[in-house]
Amino acid sequence: MILENGLPRVEIWSDGACSGNPGPGGWGTVLRFTQGTQVHEKELSGGEAHTTNNRMELMGVISGLEALKMPCAVTLTTDSKYVVDSITKGWVYGWKKKGWVKSDKKPALNVDLWERLLPLLQKHQVTFVWVKGHAGHPENERCDALAVAERMKFA
Repeated sequence: MILENGLPRVEIWSDGACSGNPGPGGWGTVLRFTQGTQVHEKELSGGEAHTTNNRMELMGVISGLEALKMPCAVTLTTDSKYVVDSITKGWVYGWKKKGWVKSDKKPALNVDLWERLLPLLQKHQVTFVWVKGHAGHPENERCDALAVAERMKFA
């Protein structure tokens, strides 16, 4: 098992899809870790009949992290600027500190999912990486295909 800072190293890719906003949506996640010479990969996906794209992006991230059985060093790659910027720029922590109110005085959205994600970010050492969507990144394209397939179940 490859270790990073004494923790197992895992790669996660995640994507969400929604037709209409709100509308039917899906999410897809790919997890990969190496143990000895073996590369292990797991795919997860799910969806909802009435949701938003940002909720599906968050669900992909949450589901990938929730699938980990122990604290890990995670590189999490997504095409969601909403997710990456909210965390890496610290916005979500400010929203929480202000009672889930944004700097424009409007309520923060998806609070239920942010409250599910934040403890996972404390459990794992997560590095977020943003990639441009629909740009040929193999794992991102696979996650998109999983998300769209789930979305289609509700169309």
